[in-house]
Amino acid sequence: MTPRSPFARRTPKEPPTSASPSPQTAAPAPRASLLRQPTAVWAIAFACAVSFMGIGLVDPILPAISRELGASPSQTMLLFTSYLFITGIAMFFTSWVSSRIGVKRTLIAGLLLVVVFAGLAGLSGTVDAIIGFRAGWGLGNALFISTALAAIVGAASGGARQAIVLYEAALGVGLAAGPLIGGALGTISWRGPFFGTAALMAIALIAILVLLRQPRATAAGAAVTQAVAERVSILASFRALRNPALLGLSIVALLYNFGFFVLLAYSPYPMEAAAQAAGIEFGASQLGLVFFGWGLALAITSVLVAPVLTRRLGLRPVLFSMLGALTVCLVLLAVFVESLPGLVAVVIVSGLLLGVMNTALTEAVMEATELPRNVASSTYSGVRFMGGAVAPAVAGPLAEALGAGAPYLAGAVAVIGSMVALAVAGRFLAHIGRPHETAVSEAAAIAVGDA
Repeated sequence: MTPRSPFARRTPKEPPTSASPSPQTAAPAPRASLLRQPTAVWAIAFACAVSFMGIGLVDPILPAISRELGASPSQTMLLFTSYLFITGIAMFFTSWVSSRIGVKRTLIAGLLLVVVFAGLAGLSGTVDAIIGFRAGWGLGNALFISTALAAIVGAASGGARQAIVLYEAALGVGLAAGPLIGGALGTISWRGPFFGTAALMAIALIAILVLLRQPRATAAGAAVTQAVAERVSILASFRALRNPALLGLSIVALLYNFGFFVLLAYSPYPMEAAAQAAGIEFGASQLGLVFFGWGLALAITSVLVAPVLTRRLGLRPVLFSMLGALTVCLVLLAVFVESLPGLVAVVIVSGLLLGVMNTALTEAVMEATELPRNVASSTYSGVRFMGGAVAPAVAGPLAEALGAGAPYLAGAVAVIGSMVALAVAGRFLAHIGRPHETAVSEAAAIAVGDA
């Protein structure tokens, strides 16, 4: 059944005519295949996967950049900070941009920026230059992510639900493959992952220029395109924070993402130190394999496990459970900070929790308010990326001042704070957990909320 657009008026069903087949004689519609999609859809999905690779791509090469460029861990972790900070700031304005220039131009602009700045990062000779170019990379990523799913929904066959599965699959592939590719190319040179990303995104850019003509004229595609393309105020995302439910969940996401990115950005350094103490060789390829396992675990639970848990237990119980379990993981990382097997095991297990948490939190934001979905989701994303941006900047100085386990303990405290914020906002969130209104509204939320 074609999902009803949340932007369309209800219209009464037309009575059956003599030409209409009766329910007894109507032939069942052929079931759409997820894999039978137009080439434009595969081009966008490929670009989505490469875009999400950028989040974990630099993880395995952080120690190598420190050694090659004479930079401290605190300096190299700013590669995450500049990327995430600019991505977060840009998320507040991407709905406004796409409503002015259109979905395809926004996609192309984002891809072009990623190609240019990833290439420039690979050519850089100082860590400060790479930090600056990662900021430009983050701007391109924000523009692309904010409109990618809308474009997929407009071009996909099988309706919005099929498009959502494709998008989630691309997200999972990107998060899992990013560290693996970064580790493989990083064994050649720390510049390899940057040039590799630029080349892959250039291929995706050409494919979208050639293959993406216009959105398909389907109800789902029209609804999501309207959701993104409808003109919005440049201040819409900031005004949305007046909503107490959205503000509460944004604070939850801010603190949770601090813990998330302490784990992601800081962990390569204690792993390398623990390996050296044990006399084990542990370079970019080994780090890539560890974070490939982490990303694969995250992808599996976000797509397969989270929907089952939220349906059976409800959104708020799942959120509290995952935040509590993540707190335990961060404390364990502080305890096992000198044990390579302990660090590797806890990091990979944490991926299982983070996949469920990401999906449940995005669903909670989607259901919490009556605000336009694209505005609410971009606002939430902008705030949560700020937590990710602060974490790497804080982790390095904390480790230098208080010891290697201190960043993990700070992350645990932040996650506990997110649980407190979730409890305080509880009276504004009592209604969340109901079934989704439509797959189209889900698509509009995930398009900018689940990056």
